[in-house]
Amino acid sequence: MQAVPKQLHIAGTWQNAAAPRTMPVDNPATGTTLCEVADAGPEDGRAALNAAQAAQKAWAATAPRTRSEILRRAHEIILDRTEDLALLMTLEMGKPLAEARGEVTYAAEFFRWFAEEAVRIDGGYATSPDGRNRHLVLRQPVGPCLLITPWNFPLAMGTRKIGPAVAAGCTMILKPAPQTPLSSLALTGILTEAGLPPGVLNTVTTSDAGGLVEPLLRGGGIRKLSFTGSTQVGRILLAQCADTVVRTSLELGGNAPFIVFDDADIGAAVDGAMVAKMRNMGEACTAANRIYVHSSVAGEFASRLTARMSALTVGDGTAPGTDVGPLIDAAGRAKVDALVRDAVDRGAKILTGGELPAGDGNFYPPTVLTEVPRDAALTGTEIFGPVAALFTFDDEEDVVQAANDTEWGLVSYVFTRDLDRALRVGERLETGMVGLNTGLVSNPAAPFGGVKQSGLGREGGRVGIEEFLEYKYLAVPTGS
Repeated sequence: MQAVPKQLHIAGTWQNAAAPRTMPVDNPATGTTLCEVADAGPEDGRAALNAAQAAQKAWAATAPRTRSEILRRAHEIILDRTEDLALLMTLEMGKPLAEARGEVTYAAEFFRWFAEEAVRIDGGYATSPDGRNRHLVLRQPVGPCLLITPWNFPLAMGTRKIGPAVAAGCTMILKPAPQTPLSSLALTGILTEAGLPPGVLNTVTTSDAGGLVEPLLRGGGIRKLSFTGSTQVGRILLAQCADTVVRTSLELGGNAPFIVFDDADIGAAVDGAMVAKMRNMGEACTAANRIYVHSSVAGEFASRLTARMSALTVGDGTAPGTDVGPLIDAAGRAKVDALVRDAVDRGAKILTGGELPAGDGNFYPPTVLTEVPRDAALTGTEIFGPVAALFTFDDEEDVVQAANDTEWGLVSYVFTRDLDRALRVGERLETGMVGLNTGLVSNPAAPFGGVKQSGLGREGGRVGIEEFLEYKYLAVPTGS
């Protein structure tokens, strides 16, 4: 594996924190410390902002093709280093190597997609209806951006934000999650190698997110925030952005309903549930949180899902044959266990799993709960673990109402062979995305995002670059 820098990256150089401080990066499978990385403070945040502001004018003036080629080269480097990057992810956050390799491919694709979008930024030209003016519409970068990424998809969430910012001509400060800084530091090195100029991307790792981020958002120098994380933190950041009217994109929590109707292909529905529930050990905002199954097929679905879940191998993600790695930390595992205990206390039945294993590491077994009451705490809480909670229903109206009975609205899943029902229910579900007969909605070419308290804006697709561009309208008299 190539050596990964452990310092901050500011104005094109690797440097220690000003204090200087370091923070540990732990392996969740063993509890051991992998290494120490620089722990930035507010003064480092100011230095990163100064670098981003200094580089903004020249970077905005860079030819779109130049920006495109940098992203294209970074895409190729990422793919060339798939094994190294996958192992790095597995060590710092736990996902099995096979899944980590998939994330590397997914992450690289954002750079390829936005390399293509960089040369397609357009504007407009028109004559006003009264004939007096010509209307020229320009698209310009919004300016220095603060990008905050989560720990569950440390590489892909970086490329999903950096890709459109680079393509649009914005400079950036990247603040990765403290649990998983190594993937972001490796990605920063790759972009530098691909030709990204100094100051365009500044990466600051810190254990004090609030102390570093709040002054940046309230100070007026940041013009765009892109955040992926919890709804609770998103609300705080949104309030901080209000002081200087910072443009915001927020991809927040989810509480995804997964609906299986009586006419569904049960095999396909179980396959979809395994993807929607078990991707990243259930630590995903898109994870199926509430699985509603029509009572006429509930027994068969539960039996087949339980067989699949109980056959999964739990272990260190670096070990061959591992299907399910550890959860990110002890607090995350304790939360999952508490939600299971609450559901059981209220009458839910455990079909498989449900018990904390002995030994080291933050492991939790794949778990299926049936007869889950609708007042169980997990119905209104993002589980973020490998727990499939099954509910039954008999009426379409009832299940749609139950699915929408949440403050979140990121994604939902519907399994049915009735096209009219699929479209009807899909249109009524209050989510930004709907998977129809599929458990996977994420794709770099599609707009990812939610409604209600699941966030603001969209990432990916044709609209992903829009979040990093402003419109400027020039009125030119026709006689001039």
